[in-house]
Amino acid sequence: MKPVLVITGGGAGIGAATARLGAARGYAVALSYRGGREAAEALVVALTAAGGTAMAMHADAGDEAATSDFFTAVDRRLGPVTALVNNAGITGPVATLDAVDAAVLDRVFTTNVTGSFLALKQAIRRMATDLGGPGGAVVNVSSRAAALGGPNEWVHYAASKGAVDSFTIGAAKELAPRGIRVNAVCPGLIDTDIHPKAGQPDRLERMAPAIPMQRAGTAEEVARVILWLLSDEAAYVTGALVPVSGGR
Repeated sequence: MKPVLVITGGGAGIGAATARLGAARGYAVALSYRGGREAAEALVVALTAAGGTAMAMHADAGDEAATSDFFTAVDRRLGPVTALVNNAGITGPVATLDAVDAAVLDRVFTTNVTGSFLALKQAIRRMATDLGGPGGAVVNVSSRAAALGGPNEWVHYAASKGAVDSFTIGAAKELAPRGIRVNAVCPGLIDTDIHPKAGQPDRLERMAPAIPMQRAGTAEEVARVILWLLSDEAAYVTGALVPVSGGR
């Protein structure tokens, strides 16, 4: 059987790029999505047409029952997960601190932080060597915003990704004896639809001159780092927060 790669929020952007590269490298790929059903299903069709094995299922990352149902469906259709990419995430609206309300904080932290915990919980039950699993690898998709702070735009988002960083470090230490590696990628300015969705379609052009490499990155460049961290080439890497940010 093929190794099984689960990607939360896998229908677009970094998640979709990771799905395409993972399928090309021999993984059976399972995608969850909350919105964007058509994009996720079209990606599954494309991966299957190219000779891969893939599935997609609606599952809100922050909903524990939905996450459990998703992993159960993956077990049934593809087999137990051997690699997990916690990619589901939202920025919330662009806003200064005094304009962010509790509802925004709840949505952002539930998706970005709670969602990562819930998916890892399911993966542990299938991967952990002390539970009879084969071990495995996890990559959390964080952000350089965690270190930069996101002032005047996304402090709420940056704070949630700071939590993801702490979660990564703690999970890596706790799970290493159980055969599971946990790392994070920290993308900087990446050319995906996250910017226009947040109401800033010009953000790439506006911010690129401040990046040492003078350009935005691509989702495919982030995906290559994710697949490396999942691979045996990174067998002695755990607890790492890897910037993919052009030097920013």
